[in-house]
Amino acid sequence: MTYQVLARKWRPRSFAEMVGQSHVLRALGNGLANGRLHHAYLFTGTRGVGKTTVARILAKCLNCEANGVTDVPCGTCSACLEIDEGRFVDLIEVDAASRTKVEDTRDLLDNVQYAPSRGRFKIYLIDEVHMLSAHSFNALLKTLEEPPAHVKFLLATTDPQKLPVTVLSRCLQFNLKPLLPQMITGQLERIAEAEGINVEPAALQRLATAADGSMRDALSLTDQALAFGGGALADAEVREMLGTLPQEHLCDLLDCLAAGDGVALLAAIERLAETSPDFDEALAELLVMLHQLTLAQTVPDVLDGEGLADERLRTIVQQFDAPGVQLLYQIALIGRRDLPLAPDPRTGFEMTLLRMLAFQPDVVPSATDAAPRAAPERTPAPAPRAEPELGPEPEPEPEPEPEPTSPSTAGAVDWHALVASLPLSGMARALADHCDWAGEERGRVTLRMDAGHSHLLNETVKTRLAEALSTHFGRPLSVEVRTGAVQSETPAAAAERTEAERQAAAREAIETDPNIAALRETFGAEVMSDSIRPRD
Repeated sequence: MTYQVLARKWRPRSFAEMVGQSHVLRALGNGLANGRLHHAYLFTGTRGVGKTTVARILAKCLNCEANGVTDVPCGTCSACLEIDEGRFVDLIEVDAASRTKVEDTRDLLDNVQYAPSRGRFKIYLIDEVHMLSAHSFNALLKTLEEPPAHVKFLLATTDPQKLPVTVLSRCLQFNLKPLLPQMITGQLERIAEAEGINVEPAALQRLATAADGSMRDALSLTDQALAFGGGALADAEVREMLGTLPQEHLCDLLDCLAAGDGVALLAAIERLAETSPDFDEALAELLVMLHQLTLAQTVPDVLDGEGLADERLRTIVQQFDAPGVQLLYQIALIGRRDLPLAPDPRTGFEMTLLRMLAFQPDVVPSATDAAPRAAPERTPAPAPRAEPELGPEPEPEPEPEPEPTSPSTAGAVDWHALVASLPLSGMARALADHCDWAGEERGRVTLRMDAGHSHLLNETVKTRLAEALSTHFGRPLSVEVRTGAVQSETPAAAAERTEAERQAAAREAIETDPNIAALRETFGAEVMSDSIRPRD
């Protein structure tokens, strides 16, 4: 028996079998059920979303012999069967891409006046109608506006912008949307179960993503994957067929960036290059993964599913703070844009990763590092004593050595200075910067944090902060962070205030500069306030 490809075998034969497009099916179904029939329908959308399929089902709805004009054709009468098989004489399908001349259109319309041979309506299904020439559209306009009662026009196009507005105004327009990957995956699962195909869920998800919203493309890729995998759908084989990068390579890159290890990063890029990847696609995959990390930082439950959300990503997300991931995403985005300008794709990819490394140092500077250190308080010097007239000058007494700081009370700790001295990085540094000191009792340090930064809280980050404090004070300490109103200025708030003051001072210096005033007066110059930056 001749094999029938999945895209044809599983083409929907009724509205109930359609995947998605509920907004179109509801409008058509209500119109058919209430007898509100238009003479011309226009279906638009990208390839493979169901334009021609919907048009053929509509043709069955209009010509069903058993149920009459209905939104649920029987599918068993001769009209329905012949339409499914493509041999119904009163359904004239035209590929406008191959019949663009005005003579072709005139020949087509010569038979419009004649009644249908077998069906209730004579239906003209014109696919890719935007390919018709301007003269062909002019020849079609009059008939399209006032066709005989027994004629219906069903037009389909992937590019409605090329249709004249005179044609658009004569049709009911329905825009079919690209299908979501979850919809395509669900349909592939049903088909695989019906066909008895051994599948891995990850392989179906990968095929659905590669289809880019097109069900027909998804089924064609599934046919190709079945041939490649010998009748089964394994994720590794589907990934190899599609040329998709193994996820572990990208995870290795992120691990190296988090560790700030340049040698390991170059080694990971070398291992990636051995697979002969498309480096533009590699950056695209990296952007997808960074997007997943950002979602996980905002909504941790997003990594509970399958696919990209695996155990390794759950570990990686703990190694980056939210601003760091945003910076990596922006660098990857710009790197992908500039990739064609690089001497070769690998060089552009490598420089993008090295640029990420340059902005991810081993120890992320604290927000307080940018602020000038507060000068230590000075005690007033004692009044000079009268020097004795005779005898040797007394030797100065040695100053007592400062005792090590102990977090015994809230007032005994300068939290800003302490945070600046701790060897913290990433989210642990961000956590410390957004807290203030509440106190310490029996080996437990209590910090306060504004509820708006509670996304920084997790056990891994608190453990890293507790270890840094224990090392600093030389005894084991635990950390408790309470969310609520802070009682004093946090290091991050102090850094922002200091930066704002420096920016205001820089702007004032520019505004009061006599040279700037002279340029304004002489040349009508204007100062671009957004370009003013304080001097480092």
